[in-house]
Amino acid sequence: MFTEEDNKIIYSYLDKLMDSCDKHFLRKEADRAMILDAFEFANKAHANVRRRSGEPYIIHPIAVANIVVTEIGLGTKSVCAALLHDVVEDTDYTVDDIKSRYGEKVSSMVDGLTKIKKAGDLAQTNSQQAENFKKMLFTLSDDVRVILIKLSDRLHNMRTLQSMPPKKRTKIVSETITLFAPLAHRLGLYTIKTELEDYCLKYSYPEEYDMICKKLSMTTLSRNEFVDKFNAPIIKSLESNGIDFQICGREKAIYSIWKKMQRKKITLEEVYDLFAIRIVFKPAKLIPESSQCWHIYSLITEVYKPKPDRIRDWISIPKANGYESLHCTVMGPDGIWVEVQIRSERMNEIAERGFAAHWKYKQNEPRENELDKWLKEVRSALSGSNEHAVEFLDEFKLNLYSREIVVFTPKGDSRILPKGAIYLDFAYDIHTNIGNKAIGVKVDHKIQSLFSLIRSGDQIEIITSESSSPSVEWIDKVHTSKAKQAVRAYLKNKNSNNVNVGKEKLIGKLKQLNISSKRKDVMSKILGFYSCATKEEFYSNIGSGIINIDNLGNLFDENNNHIMPPRRFWSFSLNPLKIFTDNKKRQSLKKETFIIAKCCNPIPGDEVVGFRTDSGKIIMHKKGCEVATDIASKQGDRIVDAEWTSKTIMSYLVHLQIEGIDRRGIILNITQVISGQLNINIDKLVVETKKGLIRGYISMYVSNIHDIQETISLLKKIKGVSKVSRLEGKNDYNPLEKQK
Repeated sequence: MFTEEDNKIIYSYLDKLMDSCDKHFLRKEADRAMILDAFEFANKAHANVRRRSGEPYIIHPIAVANIVVTEIGLGTKSVCAALLHDVVEDTDYTVDDIKSRYGEKVSSMVDGLTKIKKAGDLAQTNSQQAENFKKMLFTLSDDVRVILIKLSDRLHNMRTLQSMPPKKRTKIVSETITLFAPLAHRLGLYTIKTELEDYCLKYSYPEEYDMICKKLSMTTLSRNEFVDKFNAPIIKSLESNGIDFQICGREKAIYSIWKKMQRKKITLEEVYDLFAIRIVFKPAKLIPESSQCWHIYSLITEVYKPKPDRIRDWISIPKANGYESLHCTVMGPDGIWVEVQIRSERMNEIAERGFAAHWKYKQNEPRENELDKWLKEVRSALSGSNEHAVEFLDEFKLNLYSREIVVFTPKGDSRILPKGAIYLDFAYDIHTNIGNKAIGVKVDHKIQSLFSLIRSGDQIEIITSESSSPSVEWIDKVHTSKAKQAVRAYLKNKNSNNVNVGKEKLIGKLKQLNISSKRKDVMSKILGFYSCATKEEFYSNIGSGIINIDNLGNLFDENNNHIMPPRRFWSFSLNPLKIFTDNKKRQSLKKETFIIAKCCNPIPGDEVVGFRTDSGKIIMHKKGCEVATDIASKQGDRIVDAEWTSKTIMSYLVHLQIEGIDRRGIILNITQVISGQLNINIDKLVVETKKGLIRGYISMYVSNIHDIQETISLLKKIKGVSKVSRLEGKNDYNPLEKQK
């Protein structure tokens, strides 16, 4: 039972919500009454139920509703849906109960936010997570507010994630970084996207997160002094020109800083763009906002010299998520490059609050913009999709977070495509039939290959022929989800006998490999390896040529990470796992065999996460591995908490990359440290020198993470060595060969 103190807390949260509503949109007493009634209904439905943190459960939907109001800017019906979003899922009330009390719109939103009950038909997809996400996306066909509320729900869950057990945290973080943060980005919700990413880093890599926070805090004073010094002449110039504006320094998001450190393998001190200056102006009447942006740009560049290749014009052609702004990088005091962002109040609201703000200004923009086009594409893909949830989700994610390039049609119309797209992607972006019939392309009036990469600014004309049709190879060549879906749909419709053909091919391949198709674990391992949910889907993909099984033999060679004979033998031990059986009793899991994932090659000492296969084995990945994150985002129920034990040792193949200044004897020094000083066996050493610089790749056998750490530490002490880093992946990976 709730105590009097619990009720005080509940109604204090409600008061904050109503204050937010009054401030942002409440004008009618009927709206106020509707929200209060939704609260009372939800409060009764969740009576005496607590969250894992111990607080009353109703606080969660109230907090979600407050995010919906203050951080996204939605109205009465959305607030009611947020308050009621868990009622149908967690209580005996139905969607019809919601509909009879609050109407069709609210009940439809609540239905879209309600997870699918586990049922027999979900066993085939093997991913309830993917089914739930696909169900939510279907609401795009009717009401995008469902996804905006869901993002608010996820944001509050991330803000209170500390009360969740590790396994649940891993699942939620993986979903968030893989799906929800990119979706927030795609809908223009920059502030929410940034906070979601920062929380993902906080719970995935707490030490790195704390380190960045601490160092940023230590330099806050000096950074603020620099910003004031930088801003002073700009403020004077803008004021003298009668511009009504606000100027502030915007610190780079912690996750963005960390990603840049990982991508470029640099320290925090080497990240120069830790902040940007933002100028938000109140537009003058009768003057286009774009003209005012360029006027401010000219005033800034009279004070500071610009970097010509760092001008970003998202005013003439906004980003696909509706983002508009003019960015430039200028040389500030003390020889420091500073990015300056220039935007109007309208542009700033759309940049911060995304789709909701875009919709607010829609009445003044009769033309369809890129965000409208993207929503239309998603709706089209959903309406024509008969794919199971995992496959659909993989396709949907492809372009959520892509960088964008702008190209032009022969008539001069602009279109936005993701970076990495080819000319065939452009053909499918125009129309599916044009893509299916494409045989060539003219780029700036010159013939090019359909499979060449698009460059920003290209003017593209697709050449078609009625005799042309998609081939299997197109699937791997095209980049966009729309193109991949169109090619797959064509190939699947082309051959009605794909399942039988695929089954015969698989049986033949297994015979060739001397593997019995009657082994219980064979099919489950194959489906996981090729990311297929059902046998029928797998057979069909083989028959249509979508899947090539020439590399099937690799699946049954599980121990190629352990080439050297064991010196001391390491074992892998699962934490004492507890699961709930059907009768709600706790049951301990027994120790099980494991497989080392080839994508990230974890070794003893690495933080790891495991995934249970249908055959009962555990596949171990490094924590933070992209493949592991993707699996956890779709099949979180397979996660197994695990850790290394130090009873026994094996040798594991790992890879290092080394950079520095070339000098006589440096290679000898490197080998003396590894083989002589540390007694570690080198498997491969590849070195190249160019213009006085040295770059090398070292493949060696170690016992645990401490061997790597000690090796890197000693190599960095060698004269001339500037950087040493660990590489991930397969044993035969050689970045130097790849570059050549």
